[in-house]
Amino acid sequence: MLQLVQQAYLGSVERGVVVLEGWDTAGKGGVVRRLAWALDPRSFKVHPIAAPSAREKAQHYLQRFWEKLPQQGEIVVFDRSWYGRVLVERVEQLATPQERKRAYREINDFERAMVADGVRLVKIFLHITPEEQVRRFKDRFNTPRKRWKLTYEDFRNRDRWKEYEVAIEDMMGKTSTKHSRWYLVPANNKPFARLAALSILADQLGKGVSLEPRPLDAKTAMAASQLLVSPRQPDSPLLSKSNFKRKSRSTAQRDRGQFLTSNQR
Repeated sequence: MLQLVQQAYLGSVERGVVVLEGWDTAGKGGVVRRLAWALDPRSFKVHPIAAPSAREKAQHYLQRFWEKLPQQGEIVVFDRSWYGRVLVERVEQLATPQERKRAYREINDFERAMVADGVRLVKIFLHITPEEQVRRFKDRFNTPRKRWKLTYEDFRNRDRWKEYEVAIEDMMGKTSTKHSRWYLVPANNKPFARLAALSILADQLGKGVSLEPRPLDAKTAMAASQLLVSPRQPDSPLLSKSNFKRKSRSTAQRDRGQFLTSNQR
């Protein structure tokens, strides 16, 4: 389904933006990997969002996201996003109370502008329980090939779970709007969460888009007909059914004669 959606976007003015937020270890990476398996990377991009650079800090915090919005025909995923202003920057007190309060209005305006410009925006938050997060931390710690995923910041964030809960509830309440709602996905069960997230994306990115393959333009169709359609093919537009039957019989007789001759040798 997602492949059909992507193909429908190609060569059109359609654009898609996916925002993935969630608790640490909630499974954002797993959703991104499965999207990458399904979609052609030539028109699919993933932007993993980390702390802003020195240059980005000197700009309005939304500037770096404006620059990463998709071109026509593209689908872009933000693995974490502009919501850092009202989540991590709120909890870590990296933004002033006035900046955080203003951010809700700025974010809503930013998303409203995207949607008004024709962007299909889908926002998903993956939610897990504190107990499940501890279990996943243990799994990463005990599995050498997964240890690279663990950072000191994960444990610092864990100590501030309650503060993040309040920030997330405020974010949901103030930025889930009629033009860009949040989809809250329970993610304790990884297979369920991935299926739910991919289903939401397919449904929302494909809403109102014709998934029927577009016909070839006239010049391409003519070139293809000349090169690829054999006069002996039954579906060739160059032959009527009666001509095909006559040619099929003569071809069969010729092939039979060649077979008998080769056997006699």
